[in-house]
Amino acid sequence: MLEDALIPLSITLKVAFLSTSLVAVFGILISYALARRDFRGKWLADILVTLPLVLPPTVTGYLLVVLLGKNGAIG
Repeated sequence: MLEDALIPLSITLKVAFLSTSLVAVFGILISYALARRDFRGKWLADILVTLPLVLPPTVTGYLLVVLLGKNGAIG
């Protein structure tokens, strides 16, 4: 019984570690580019990075449903 509970826990920890590592690497690269470089579309990248901090989670969830839903622009 204990082994059955450890398998999902192990998978969860592996996925959490992998996703955290990938997001940290991309976050550091994006933050470096935004802070030190001037490039075309920098204002858009800055908005996309700041947007999750400004919008409440409900609005973000609704936007994802609208974009990725069956009749959405992307889905």
